[in-house]
Amino acid sequence: MTSYSFSTVPHVRVGPGLARSLGDECEKLGVRHPLIVTDNGLVTLGLIAPIAQAIANQCDSVTLFDGVSADPSESVVEAAYAVARDNHVDGVIAVGGGSSMDVAKVVSVLMVSDRSLAEMYGVDQVPPGRLPLFLVPTTAGTGSEVTPVAVITTGATTKAGISSSVLLPDIAILDAELTLGLPPSATAMTGIDAMVHAIEAYTSKLRKNPISDMLSLRALRLLSHNINTVLTQPTNLAAREAMLLGSMFAGQAFANAPVAAVHALAYPLGGHYHIPHGLSNSLMLPAVLAFNAPAVEKDYGELATVLPGNVAPSALGLMGWCDQLIAGSGLPATLEAAGVAADDLPMLAADAMLQQRLLVNNPVEVTEASALTLYEKAWSG
Repeated sequence: MTSYSFSTVPHVRVGPGLARSLGDECEKLGVRHPLIVTDNGLVTLGLIAPIAQAIANQCDSVTLFDGVSADPSESVVEAAYAVARDNHVDGVIAVGGGSSMDVAKVVSVLMVSDRSLAEMYGVDQVPPGRLPLFLVPTTAGTGSEVTPVAVITTGATTKAGISSSVLLPDIAILDAELTLGLPPSATAMTGIDAMVHAIEAYTSKLRKNPISDMLSLRALRLLSHNINTVLTQPTNLAAREAMLLGSMFAGQAFANAPVAAVHALAYPLGGHYHIPHGLSNSLMLPAVLAFNAPAVEKDYGELATVLPGNVAPSALGLMGWCDQLIAGSGLPATLEAAGVAADDLPMLAADAMLQQRLLVNNPVEVTEASALTLYEKAWSG
């Protein structure tokens, strides 16, 4: 028998409208001057104002930072930190996608630390201590509300991760009402992203364990049984909540049994082509599934048993179902269709080798040559 550990957030609340109870949560932790971290799109949609007002009713002041962009840069983090510092906030609330949650995590630490952002990159480089932290996802995909990781864009084409249990929030709130306005393309991308988390956690080479396995299977069941419903019935609240739960379970799984080659090869696509993270994962998933299949055929068969329909409990069953999902999602199915130049594939393969933190988790070794082969397969389909 081998030993293993599992960590996750101390509190999760699930239910429609619960985001408007954030004032109560602030009161419990003594927060009187919270910062809300979000993006301008959600502000424009009118999603943030009711939440901010509900918080203001129970706090002395509420500060808003809505400058988060996709794949947030160091300058975005520093801008959010400056707003937090100038307004003397004593708690941080993220309402948004993974980008907003990642920024909020880092700001909550910077507010009490004498360590710079640059000094926190890597694993367990974050000193103890942060402001109270509340994370409220508006997409069912990243699982960032329950992961100890923040990914920040560090240059024109590069990203770096901060991984520390300090980044786990005090509370995660899953409010399906906040996901009702998610467009079909974003719903598909984030849903597939969450499925990749579940699949990669279930086959993670180094830290796969019975708890992460249980969560991965439950996550994939919830996500696969509900994704077509939310794509065809976008206001179906029960299905939206099921997607949020599936995303969270997958997040809890990969926070402990980390993701691997799909993500490692997806990151260069985001860095060089600014392809959304969920779409990058969708583009790389079929090729990596086939590449890994000989080593994890039993695992793939077990994953296939939770899929809807008459899916064969085999690696071929899992791969075929994923192919059909991507084909029917309306998303580009190949790197060529996504606008990636064939001449850039060797550059992408070289860049993927920088993601050793993820590649070590893959059940099959990925070399630069095999990475190039995977990109070629994903390019042509």
